[in-house]
Amino acid sequence: MARILITGSADGLGRMLAAELLDQDHDVVLHARNERRAADATEALPKASGVLIGDLASIAETQDVARQANASGRFDVVVHNAAVGYQEPRIETVDGLEHVFAINSLAPYLLTALIDRPDRLIYLSSGMHEGGDVVLDDLQWERRRWRGAQAYSDSKLHDVLIAFAVARLWPEVLSNAVDPGWVPTKMGGRGAPGDLSQAHLTQAWLATADSTPSGEYFYHLRTHRTNPVAGVSETQDAFLEACASLTGVRLGR
Repeated sequence: MARILITGSADGLGRMLAAELLDQDHDVVLHARNERRAADATEALPKASGVLIGDLASIAETQDVARQANASGRFDVVVHNAAVGYQEPRIETVDGLEHVFAINSLAPYLLTALIDRPDRLIYLSSGMHEGGDVVLDDLQWERRRWRGAQAYSDSKLHDVLIAFAVARLWPEVLSNAVDPGWVPTKMGGRGAPGDLSQAHLTQAWLATADSTPSGEYFYHLRTHRTNPVAGVSETQDAFLEACASLTGVRLGR
Protein backbone atom coordinates (compact mmCIF):
# COMPACT_ATOMS: atom_id res chain seq x y z
CA MET A 1 0.00 0.00 0.00
CA ALA A 2 1.35 3.42 -0.99
CA ARG A 3 0.72 6.71 0.76
CA ILE A 4 -0.27 9.23 -1.91
CA LEU A 5 -1.00 12.96 -1.97
CA ILE A 6 -3.00 14.38 -4.89
CA THR A 7 -3.23 18.13 -5.25
CA GLY A 8 -6.45 19.58 -6.66
CA SER A 9 -8.42 16.46 -5.78
CA ALA A 10 -11.70 18.07 -4.73
CA ASP A 11 -13.14 17.39 -8.19
CA GLY A 12 -12.25 16.52 -11.78
CA LEU A 13 -9.34 14.25 -12.66
CA GLY A 14 -7.85 14.56 -9.20
CA ARG A 15 -10.96 13.14 -7.61
CA MET A 16 -11.15 10.40 -10.24
CA LEU A 17 -7.56 9.42 -9.55
CA ALA A 18 -8.16 9.45 -5.80
CA ALA A 19 -11.20 7.19 -6.19
CA GLU A 20 -9.21 4.76 -8.34
CA LEU A 21 -6.36 4.57 -5.82
CA LEU A 22 -8.72 4.23 -2.87
CA ASP A 23 -10.42 1.32 -4.64
CA GLN A 24 -6.95 -0.26 -4.82
CA ASP A 25 -6.68 0.19 -1.00
CA HIS A 26 -3.97 2.84 -1.10
CA ASP A 27 -3.72 5.52 1.58
CA VAL A 28 -4.79 8.72 -0.18
CA VAL A 29 -4.63 12.26 1.14
CA LEU A 30 -6.64 14.86 -0.74
CA HIS A 31 -6.08 18.58 -1.27
CA ALA A 32 -8.61 21.39 -1.68
CA ARG A 33 -8.21 25.13 -1.89
CA ASN A 34 -10.71 25.99 0.86
CA GLU A 35 -12.81 24.50 3.64
CA ARG A 36 -15.98 24.20 1.55
CA ARG A 37 -14.27 22.25 -1.19
CA ALA A 38 -12.48 20.13 1.39
CA ALA A 39 -15.83 19.17 2.91
CA ASP A 40 -17.20 18.27 -0.53
CA ALA A 41 -14.15 16.14 -1.28
CA THR A 42 -14.36 14.33 2.05
CA GLU A 43 -18.06 13.61 1.51
CA ALA A 44 -17.38 12.25 -1.98
CA LEU A 45 -14.35 10.19 -0.92
CA PRO A 46 -14.95 9.14 2.70
CA LYS A 47 -12.18 6.52 2.59
CA ALA A 48 -9.52 9.21 2.10
CA SER A 49 -7.30 9.54 5.16
CA GLY A 50 -7.27 13.32 5.18
CA VAL A 51 -7.41 16.54 3.22
CA LEU A 52 -4.89 19.38 3.09
CA ILE A 53 -6.32 22.87 2.64
CA GLY A 54 -4.69 25.80 0.90
CA ASP A 55 -5.05 28.01 -2.16
CA LEU A 56 -2.13 27.30 -4.48
CA ALA A 57 -2.51 30.78 -5.99
CA SER A 58 -0.85 32.09 -2.82
CA ILE A 59 2.82 31.45 -2.07
CA ALA A 60 2.13 31.57 1.68
CA GLU A 61 -0.78 29.12 1.46
CA THR A 62 1.22 26.81 -0.81
CA GLN A 63 4.00 26.82 1.76
CA ASP A 64 1.41 25.95 4.41
CA VAL A 65 0.13 23.04 2.30
CA ALA A 66 3.71 21.73 2.26
CA ARG A 67 3.89 22.20 6.05
CA GLN A 68 0.64 20.26 6.49
CA ALA A 69 1.93 17.51 4.21
CA ASN A 70 5.18 17.08 6.12
CA ALA A 71 3.40 17.19 9.47
CA SER A 72 1.12 14.36 8.37
CA GLY A 73 4.02 12.02 7.56
CA ARG A 74 6.12 11.13 4.54
CA PHE A 75 4.40 10.36 1.24
CA ASP A 76 5.48 7.64 -1.15
CA VAL A 77 3.94 9.53 -4.08
CA VAL A 78 2.93 13.12 -4.76
CA VAL A 79 0.74 13.84 -7.78
CA HIS A 80 0.78 17.49 -8.86
CA ASN A 81 -2.67 17.59 -10.42
CA ALA A 82 -4.04 21.04 -9.47
CA ALA A 83 -4.40 23.48 -12.36
CA VAL A 84 -6.54 26.20 -13.89
CA GLY A 85 -7.48 26.53 -17.53
CA TYR A 86 -6.97 29.08 -20.26
CA GLN A 87 -10.30 30.87 -20.61
CA GLU A 88 -9.78 33.47 -17.91
CA PRO A 89 -8.39 36.98 -18.47
CA ARG A 90 -5.03 37.94 -17.04
CA ILE A 91 -5.50 38.34 -13.30
CA GLU A 92 -2.95 38.69 -10.53
CA THR A 93 -2.67 36.74 -7.30
CA VAL A 94 -2.17 38.17 -3.82
CA ASP A 95 1.56 38.00 -4.57
CA GLY A 96 1.21 40.03 -7.76
CA LEU A 97 1.86 37.01 -9.97
CA GLU A 98 -0.09 35.99 -13.04
CA HIS A 99 -2.76 33.51 -11.89
CA VAL A 100 -2.23 30.66 -14.40
CA PHE A 101 1.53 30.73 -13.84
CA ALA A 102 1.15 30.84 -10.06
CA ILE A 103 -1.06 27.75 -9.83
CA ASN A 104 0.07 25.65 -12.78
CA SER A 105 3.82 26.35 -12.68
CA LEU A 106 5.03 27.93 -9.46
CA ALA A 107 2.97 25.89 -7.00
CA PRO A 108 4.29 22.51 -8.26
CA TYR A 109 7.82 23.88 -8.04
CA LEU A 110 7.33 25.15 -4.50
CA LEU A 111 5.61 22.00 -3.26
CA THR A 112 8.34 19.87 -4.83
CA ALA A 113 11.00 21.91 -3.09
CA LEU A 114 9.29 21.90 0.32
CA ILE A 115 7.54 18.53 0.72
CA ASP A 116 9.77 15.79 2.12
CA ARG A 117 11.17 13.98 -0.88
CA PRO A 118 8.86 11.08 -1.94
CA ASP A 119 9.76 8.04 -4.01
CA ARG A 120 7.66 9.19 -6.97
CA LEU A 121 6.50 12.49 -8.41
CA ILE A 122 3.88 12.89 -11.12
CA TYR A 123 3.15 16.20 -12.86
CA LEU A 124 -0.01 16.79 -14.90
CA SER A 125 0.81 18.46 -18.18
CA SER A 126 -1.15 18.72 -21.43
CA GLY A 127 -0.71 18.11 -25.13
CA MET A 128 -0.87 21.89 -25.42
CA HIS A 129 2.61 22.06 -23.86
CA GLU A 130 4.00 21.29 -27.31
CA GLY A 131 3.09 24.86 -28.31
CA GLY A 132 4.46 26.34 -25.11
CA ASP A 133 7.37 28.76 -24.78
CA VAL A 134 9.79 29.46 -21.94
CA VAL A 135 9.88 33.25 -21.79
CA LEU A 136 12.02 33.76 -18.73
CA ASP A 137 12.00 37.54 -18.97
CA ASP A 138 8.18 37.72 -19.03
CA LEU A 139 6.79 34.78 -17.07
CA GLN A 140 4.08 37.07 -15.66
CA TRP A 141 2.82 38.33 -19.02
CA GLU A 142 3.57 41.94 -18.17
CA ARG A 143 5.22 42.72 -21.51
CA ARG A 144 3.40 40.37 -23.86
CA ARG A 145 -0.20 40.85 -24.95
CA TRP A 146 -2.29 38.41 -22.93
CA ARG A 147 -3.28 35.15 -24.64
CA GLY A 148 -4.87 32.72 -22.24
CA ALA A 149 -4.29 29.62 -24.36
CA GLN A 150 -0.60 30.48 -24.76
CA ALA A 151 -0.23 31.16 -21.03
CA TYR A 152 -1.75 27.74 -20.32
CA SER A 153 0.50 26.05 -22.91
CA ASP A 154 3.54 27.73 -21.37
CA SER A 155 2.54 26.59 -17.88
CA LYS A 156 2.12 23.00 -18.99
CA LEU A 157 5.58 23.13 -20.59
CA HIS A 158 6.88 24.43 -17.26
CA ASP A 159 5.46 21.31 -15.59
CA VAL A 160 7.40 19.06 -17.95
CA LEU A 161 10.55 21.09 -17.30
CA ILE A 162 10.13 20.54 -13.57
CA ALA A 163 9.44 16.81 -13.99
CA PHE A 164 12.48 16.29 -16.19
CA ALA A 165 14.72 18.46 -14.02
CA VAL A 166 13.76 16.51 -10.90
CA ALA A 167 14.42 13.21 -12.67
CA ARG A 168 17.91 14.48 -13.54
CA LEU A 169 18.72 16.10 -10.20
CA TRP A 170 17.12 13.48 -7.94
CA PRO A 171 17.96 10.13 -9.59
CA GLU A 172 16.56 8.22 -6.61
CA VAL A 173 13.08 9.67 -7.34
CA LEU A 174 10.88 8.52 -10.21
CA SER A 175 9.64 11.77 -11.77
CA ASN A 176 7.39 11.88 -14.82
CA ALA A 177 4.90 14.11 -16.63
CA VAL A 178 1.51 13.05 -17.99
CA ASP A 179 -0.88 14.27 -20.65
CA PRO A 180 -4.33 13.04 -19.55
CA GLY A 181 -5.87 14.04 -22.87
CA TRP A 182 -8.45 16.66 -23.73
CA VAL A 183 -11.38 15.25 -21.81
CA PRO A 184 -14.82 16.57 -20.78
CA THR A 185 -14.09 17.86 -17.30
CA LYS A 186 -15.02 21.27 -15.95
CA MET A 187 -11.70 22.55 -17.31
CA GLY A 188 -11.78 20.65 -20.59
CA GLY A 189 -15.39 21.54 -21.40
CA ARG A 190 -18.34 19.37 -22.34
CA GLY A 191 -17.30 19.15 -25.98
CA ALA A 192 -13.84 17.72 -25.33
CA PRO A 193 -13.33 14.65 -27.54
CA GLY A 194 -11.14 12.51 -25.26
CA ASP A 195 -12.15 9.42 -23.30
CA LEU A 196 -12.66 10.55 -19.71
CA SER A 197 -12.49 6.97 -18.44
CA GLN A 198 -8.84 6.79 -19.56
CA ALA A 199 -7.70 10.19 -18.32
CA HIS A 200 -6.52 9.15 -14.83
CA LEU A 201 -5.18 5.65 -15.52
CA THR A 202 -1.62 6.65 -16.46
CA GLN A 203 -1.28 8.58 -13.21
CA ALA A 204 -2.55 5.56 -11.25
CA TRP A 205 -0.04 3.29 -12.99
CA LEU A 206 2.89 5.65 -12.41
CA ALA A 207 1.92 5.94 -8.76
CA THR A 208 1.64 2.23 -8.02
CA ALA A 209 3.42 0.01 -10.56
CA ASP A 210 6.30 -2.11 -9.26
CA SER A 211 8.68 -0.17 -11.48
CA THR A 212 8.33 2.67 -13.98
CA PRO A 213 10.70 4.78 -16.05
CA SER A 214 11.73 8.24 -14.89
CA GLY A 215 12.16 11.48 -16.79
CA GLU A 216 9.48 10.59 -19.34
CA TYR A 217 6.29 12.13 -20.70
CA PHE A 218 3.30 9.81 -20.97
CA TYR A 219 -0.01 9.76 -22.79
CA HIS A 220 -2.38 6.85 -22.14
CA LEU A 221 0.27 4.58 -20.60
CA ARG A 222 2.82 5.15 -23.36
CA THR A 223 5.73 7.50 -23.72
CA HIS A 224 4.94 10.36 -26.04
CA ARG A 225 6.79 13.13 -27.84
CA THR A 226 7.44 16.36 -25.98
CA ASN A 227 8.40 19.91 -26.78
CA PRO A 228 12.17 19.54 -27.39
CA VAL A 229 12.86 22.45 -25.04
CA ALA A 230 11.73 20.29 -22.11
CA GLY A 231 14.80 18.10 -22.39
CA VAL A 232 17.36 20.92 -22.38
CA SER A 233 19.08 20.90 -18.99
CA GLU A 234 20.15 24.54 -19.27
CA THR A 235 16.52 25.58 -19.80
CA GLN A 236 15.38 23.40 -16.91
CA ASP A 237 17.95 24.99 -14.60
CA ALA A 238 17.09 28.51 -15.76
CA PHE A 239 13.41 27.92 -15.05
CA LEU A 240 14.17 26.47 -11.60
CA GLU A 241 16.29 29.52 -10.87
CA ALA A 242 13.45 31.84 -11.91
CA CYS A 243 11.09 30.02 -9.54
CA ALA A 244 13.64 30.19 -6.75
CA SER A 245 13.98 33.93 -7.26
CA LEU A 246 10.21 34.40 -7.01
CA THR A 247 9.75 32.25 -3.91
CA GLY A 248 13.06 32.47 -2.05
CA VAL A 249 13.03 28.64 -1.97
CA ARG A 250 15.55 26.56 -3.89
CA LEU A 251 15.07 23.02 -5.05
CA GLY A 252 17.61 20.86 -3.20
CA ARG A 253 20.17 19.19 -5.40
